[in-house]
Amino acid sequence: MARTIYFNGALLPEDEVRISPFDHGFLYGDGIFEGIRAYQGRVFKLDEHMERLFASAKSLMLEIPGGPHHMAEAVVATVRANQLQDAYIRLVVSRGPGDLGLDPRRCPKPTVLIIADTIELFPESLYEVGLPLASATIRRPSGDVLNPQIKSLNYLNSVLAKIEAGQRGVPEMVLLNQLGHVVEGTGDNIFIVRGGALVTPPRSAGILPGITRATVMDLAREEGYDVREENFTLHELYNADECFLTGTAAEIIAAISCDGRAIGAGVPGPIAQAMRARFMEYAASHGTNVYPDLSMAH
Repeated sequence: MARTIYFNGALLPEDEVRISPFDHGFLYGDGIFEGIRAYQGRVFKLDEHMERLFASAKSLMLEIPGGPHHMAEAVVATVRANQLQDAYIRLVVSRGPGDLGLDPRRCPKPTVLIIADTIELFPESLYEVGLPLASATIRRPSGDVLNPQIKSLNYLNSVLAKIEAGQRGVPEMVLLNQLGHVVEGTGDNIFIVRGGALVTPPRSAGILPGITRATVMDLAREEGYDVREENFTLHELYNADECFLTGTAAEIIAAISCDGRAIGAGVPGPIAQAMRARFMEYAASHGTNVYPDLSMAH
């Protein structure tokens, strides 16, 4: 089914959206994005996504028209226009059309695009049996090269890791930093369980601090778990009791092995399963209502 796309202030059929070949998002990856979820007619953590979007924009000196409230309303309107209850939303802001040079000052107006659709990052069966992982040979860029907290359109590092995943026959990779510490997956944060405690890499490791990651940390603490932000290596990952990944697209999915080594019992662990169930319950009942006037909305 053709989708309705928000494009520079208007809701258009997808075949009417025209992005300039001179757009610097296309030419140079000069732009930012957010991946957002809607559950049962509610957009999840919309304010947090807007805060991160505008923080990324500030670092890139990229002016987003209308401000956070306007962008949030545009996200809700796009979901509503597509009559979706459960959705994956991609909000993209590029530098906009300019010339063939790099200078962003030649791009007077940004391009804003919002897509509301569905996504399947991993097959549903893997949420039942768990993910096999492998460690990538390439490294995450260090923060002094490319700040990972800027959610930019440049995902080539992750694309190369995904290519390697395909070559090695696994659905997802674990990326390390230059010090050999585990950082994250190609598009998801990582947790290990050790002695009943949940451990996830700190921001200083070079992660994108995910909104799902933060939600899981809060929910886990409410459930009485010890949650720590600490560096760890592949050795700790191999020898963990459990492992799971978190992300807007991935939600929460257990990992059962890495580099051919079983993690724990080699099946989704009880804490990973409990946190997935708790997160899905929470997500279904929290968020910005897309259909406030309809009784079908929860």
